[in-house]
Amino acid sequence: MSQDPEYGAGQIQVLEGLEAVRKRPAMYVGSVEARGLHHLVYEVVDNAIDEALAGYCDTIEVTVNGDGSVTVADDGRGIPVDPHEEYDRPAVEVIMTVLHAGGKFDNKSYQVSGGLHGVGVSVVNALSKRLEVRIKRDGAVWRHSFDHGEPEPEGFERVRDLRPDEETGTEVRFWPDDDIFETTEFAYTTLESRLRELAFLNPGVAITLRSEPDDRESTFEYEGGIREFVEYLNETRDVLHDDVVYFEEEGETGDGPVHVEIAMQATDGVQGSIHAFANNINTREGGTHLTGFKTALTRVINDYATSNDLLSEIDGTLKGEDIREGLTAVISVKHPDPQFEGQTKTKLGNSEVRGIVESAVHEDLGTYLEEHPDTAETIVSKAVEAAKARMAAKKAEELTRRKSALETTSLPGKLADCQTRDPDEAELFIVEGDSAGGSAKQGRAPEYQAVLPLRGKILNVEKHRLDRILENDQIRNLITAIGTGIGEEFDISESRYKKIIMMTDADVDGAHIRTLLLTFLYRHMRPLLEAGYVYAAQPPLYRIRYNGETHDAMTEEERERIVEEVCGGSPDQVQRFKGLGEMNPEQLWDTTMDPDERILKRITIEDAAAADRMFSVLMGDAVEPRKQFIKEHSGDADWVDI
Repeated sequence: MSQDPEYGAGQIQVLEGLEAVRKRPAMYVGSVEARGLHHLVYEVVDNAIDEALAGYCDTIEVTVNGDGSVTVADDGRGIPVDPHEEYDRPAVEVIMTVLHAGGKFDNKSYQVSGGLHGVGVSVVNALSKRLEVRIKRDGAVWRHSFDHGEPEPEGFERVRDLRPDEETGTEVRFWPDDDIFETTEFAYTTLESRLRELAFLNPGVAITLRSEPDDRESTFEYEGGIREFVEYLNETRDVLHDDVVYFEEEGETGDGPVHVEIAMQATDGVQGSIHAFANNINTREGGTHLTGFKTALTRVINDYATSNDLLSEIDGTLKGEDIREGLTAVISVKHPDPQFEGQTKTKLGNSEVRGIVESAVHEDLGTYLEEHPDTAETIVSKAVEAAKARMAAKKAEELTRRKSALETTSLPGKLADCQTRDPDEAELFIVEGDSAGGSAKQGRAPEYQAVLPLRGKILNVEKHRLDRILENDQIRNLITAIGTGIGEEFDISESRYKKIIMMTDADVDGAHIRTLLLTFLYRHMRPLLEAGYVYAAQPPLYRIRYNGETHDAMTEEERERIVEEVCGGSPDQVQRFKGLGEMNPEQLWDTTMDPDERILKRITIEDAAAADRMFSVLMGDAVEPRKQFIKEHSGDADWVDI
């Protein structure tokens, strides 16, 4: 790629020193669990994407190495290496060791950027036990190395001259600090989801992911951009029109031009799937771009439907929720100075973006509908069906309001509640079956542990509208127990528990029940997952006794290892738990409920688009994609007893 003479040490501004990152890592990368670990990779990749957005990079390679390190390489301009005037050190060293040092605070080096707080790569350095960077620029190959964030004394050197055929670029290799992170194991599928998303959002950039431990490699490159993103999300859904509606516009602001891209396609499903991005960042909490899209979409569809007399079957106009039912859409804005709420950047705040998006949707979608009347009528008739179902549900709800469990303050009879009223302390165990529920009620710590047994499998909410879902007693009990309400009434501050733990058997049926529960929580109570309130208990499959001590094993392999290594091949007893219902209360407490001994898996949503597609694959009507998924991922399954 070409090199820009303007981009040098002079463009790197320093706001303040690097402090407290190692002390409070969660402030900078979200957590010290797997989420924060993967965030390190994204911070380095974001720098390479910024080079791509500036027009200097079209290839990014991410490699998970066999020694636990990760290498991110790009063919951009290369991090500046000339001396920084204020610090009298190479610019690369300043970028790696000083918080808020970067080339993104003015618009000279980068018109658009995701890494706007300038903490990215210095935080990665601070949270790595070792980091090495190799840079190709200014006619040479340079390297620098860092130890726990500190530059090594002889770390910076000019390695050799750049060969005539060599491109410029940067290669960062880092070893996450295992004294800081609870896990240093990278999940291929987690990285794959984010890198695929970045490739969709940046057409023409090829991103390759390799993993030596997994012996896997994938390359993502999408010339069709977010159009292909919508097609990918809809692979497992039945679409109502073949073409993806796509348009892009540019609006002017005081900071410079704002680029807006929107792609959408209607499906016959009941679940809508709208994903909004700002400067490649997944704005999970939405913001002004999403608000502008929803407002204009409702107005444009209603205007078209009214002027073409398509609303005769309903009283009044369509609501936004009717129009968004089954709609898959991706909104991507690129802004020269985006205002995000917090370093986690999950909500866009720029007020002017709303108007720019609204006018783009109004003009371009309005024109599209006029030019494609068949597609327009299909979209409107789907929304009319949704409106009729909504109105029927409202009538039914009004008729049964006095009887409805959702309208009373009484808790479900099956719930054994805890004594504490402090949600921070309270835990709710959702247990499969009455026998396991009985053991759990007897074995729990009643001061802070509540138990709600579910009988059988709850409704698959992927295939049903809310009116049908609310007829299901098990789901009504669950909503009432949690206390947040549902749909428009949902309020996370009303949650009665901050730990909601799914406790199902370690077999295929248990996994299915857990997936049904997760589908419900994701589709109708998603903020609980986003806030980190939802967990899966991991009951052991085996208990091994030897010399008066007990050891629990989650898998066959773990049982064999304990029998050989701990018991010398001759255990006193090996007990196999067929299900939670077979454990007595004491065993259930010891293995699965005792906070000091149990293993809980927090369920989080790192990538809403990937999760969305996953639920439609696993729980939707299409059989073939589900078969394909099982075939591809059967080797990844853990702690499932078949």
